[in-house]
Amino acid sequence: MPERKRVAVLADSDTRWKWGALTARRLVPDHQLTGFLLRGRATPTARQLGEVGVRADRLSEVTCAEFLAEIERERYDVIVLALVGGAIQAVLHGARALWPAPARRPVLVTGYVGVVYEKLADGLLLRHGADVVLANSRHDAQRFRAVYEGVGADAAAVTETALPFLGGAPYEPAGSRAHTVVFAVQPSVPDSRADRAYLLERAAGHARLHPGREVLIKLRSKPGEHTTHLEEQPYQRLAEKIPGGLPANCRLVYGNMGEVLDGADLLVTVSSTAALESLHRSIPTAVLTDLGIREALGNHHFLGSGCLASWDQIDSGLLPVGDPAWLAAQGVLPAADTGIGAATGADTAADTGADAYAVARAKVAGLLAATRLPPPAPYYTRTTAPGYLPGILARHHLAPDGTPLPGAVRPAAGESRLRRRLRAHLREAARGAYRHGVQRVAPVIRRLGEL
Repeated sequence: MPERKRVAVLADSDTRWKWGALTARRLVPDHQLTGFLLRGRATPTARQLGEVGVRADRLSEVTCAEFLAEIERERYDVIVLALVGGAIQAVLHGARALWPAPARRPVLVTGYVGVVYEKLADGLLLRHGADVVLANSRHDAQRFRAVYEGVGADAAAVTETALPFLGGAPYEPAGSRAHTVVFAVQPSVPDSRADRAYLLERAAGHARLHPGREVLIKLRSKPGEHTTHLEEQPYQRLAEKIPGGLPANCRLVYGNMGEVLDGADLLVTVSSTAALESLHRSIPTAVLTDLGIREALGNHHFLGSGCLASWDQIDSGLLPVGDPAWLAAQGVLPAADTGIGAATGADTAADTGADAYAVARAKVAGLLAATRLPPPAPYYTRTTAPGYLPGILARHHLAPDGTPLPGAVRPAAGESRLRRRLRAHLREAARGAYRHGVQRVAPVIRRLGEL
């Protein structure tokens, strides 16, 4: 029996952990998964990880330098980098420093967790140098290759796939049960207090207008937690300020998005990736235009989708249906068309749309079969970006050549369990203070500055 492949996933938030772990499952179906959480402001809590529902054989929190020390010490077959661009670039240069010549080394895989609507060139060039750069659709794959080819960089790593968490049973109309509307909110879109309060009030207003419907405000995190993006104005606190409170048929909910969508008859959002999950299941989906169609909101990504709508139109009974051609270009083939549908959870995500990963699996398998792989070759070097790259590496305590700075890796030997536990508590306290500052102090200072 062949030995199970060892896969490491390095993630820096709850959403990226979900993407990375499910991507690993798609690429290497039979594997031993070791998870690493990059220490930082968005390191997920135990509650957030439990909500994601994807478990690793082992999970630990590390810095970039500690992760590089780990992959030098332990043999991994595949490494999935589910991080922001700068952190990915740091790991790629760190890996180049570890393997400066052709060697038997891990296959390095990266990509994007959802809709790519901003910083396309910057984010992509920070990912260049990985062996495989996953694109979630044909549309994205074309854009990714155009960016790499536009700077004269090798685009062979770009590989078309689909979002790994698309799954769930096709939509069935409510019938005799209560019609359920899910408003999927986002941590930073829109970012102003007034705009967020407006959207919340419109959702509550829809519930008042349709007392026979249930309106669920699907939240990403609890106050004090952070996700991929900073949330300065949590909807929980805005809800407390609604005169008379939320109506009885409108409530705040947490949980796995797939499970929430199981009972949804309409998904409403500004530009959340949840819209793609919903469209995949043929659930009516509305991408809000109330605040305009703007790049800053990300809803411009849905031009041509057939889903752009306002709360006024939703109040009047509109149930938008996705345009088939747009869905195909975005890699969101409806579940009913694939003949695949199952219960919720990680297994569904791993099973649905398996064909979309066939090319990527074959590419990874070919790289694993190679006797040696060349050293990672990122586009950004001290020659191409001498005023940019060193700063990125320094933020992760790496020297310009990708080697860890002195003291970046703390020796574990000789350190007592009490000292390790104390350091962990201090880190969590500092993280909590930072989150409090973002969600409580910063908005107050900003309002005072506007006086």
